[in-house]
Amino acid sequence: MTGIPADGAIQAEAPSKRGSGRRLLGRLRHAPREQVSIAAVALVLGLLVVGQLRGQAGVPGLSDLSVQELGVLVANLNAHNESLRSEVGSLERQEAALQGAQNRGESAVEALRTDLARIEGWSGATGLAGPGVAITIRGPIGADGVQELLNELRNAGAEGIAVEGVRLVPGVAITGIPAQLAVDGTALGEAFAIRAIGSSQIITGTLTRAGGVIAQLATTYPGAEVTVTPSDTIELPASLRNLLPPDGHPHL
Repeated sequence: MTGIPADGAIQAEAPSKRGSGRRLLGRLRHAPREQVSIAAVALVLGLLVVGQLRGQAGVPGLSDLSVQELGVLVANLNAHNESLRSEVGSLERQEAALQGAQNRGESAVEALRTDLARIEGWSGATGLAGPGVAITIRGPIGADGVQELLNELRNAGAEGIAVEGVRLVPGVAITGIPAQLAVDGTALGEAFAIRAIGSSQIITGTLTRAGGVIAQLATTYPGAEVTVTPSDTIELPASLRNLLPPDGHPHL
């Protein structure tokens, strides 16, 4: 008698479980699509978290180190950081030294270029331009009188002189008799111009002062007229001569 009720209970319970499963599947089928998506995302995130935890479990971390080991690690890190800071400081000092050397080198090169340009202009290898005076001579005058005027120009600080477009350099001289003068083979007429670069005030004052060279020339050559005109811009050509010494050679 007891077996029959038991079998009857089992037979009655089995249809109940099957009915519950069908109802769950029915609910999932009829559940909103948003809920299904949220459940899927949550499942994926859970799998990722579990995988990460399992991966980290096999790697020793700081939590596995003792206090003494942590102290050694921190000391090593500090020493390494100090070494890096020292290296950075050394590289910065090297950069500053190289930059300073470059600046000094550029300054030295620029100074050498300036000196070279000044020497070339002074020697007559290149043309010159700057303030100065223009001197006009009319009437008969001797070569010695013109030479005295040129010497006074140099004494007054003239940096460059040209007579009728001929640059005065070593070897160029005024020759001839009055009214038949020539400069380096170029004939000068009864009226010609001398141009000089330098301080126009100093040169003008030196030439025109009482008892100066112009006053002396007026006594020696009364038929000659010398006029001095200051100018803000005087241009002198380069010499057409070969300025290299024929016998001398540079010695360094």
